[in-house]
Amino acid sequence: MKMCKRCLLSEIDQDQYYANMYEYIALLPVDIKTEEKEYQRRLSLCKQCDELQNGMCRKCGCFVEVRAAKKQNYCPSEKKFW
Repeated sequence: MKMCKRCLLSEIDQDQYYANMYEYIALLPVDIKTEEKEYQRRLSLCKQCDELQNGMCRKCGCFVEVRAAKKQNYCPSEKKFW
């Protein structure tokens, strides 16, 4: 995975950035990774939320696909809980 530690988003190749993000999710250790059915359920909730914008949560600033991929993570919205 190629990472750029001192780059702005405008300087990063967007396709490579997203590929890196999905590779990160795929390589999460099984003991911390959300099971696929639960992952899809979480993303479904995010897609219904008014705080979702361009794949990011406006409440906390995370990429929801990354947050949903980890078991211990939670939704920052007071409206719903995982």
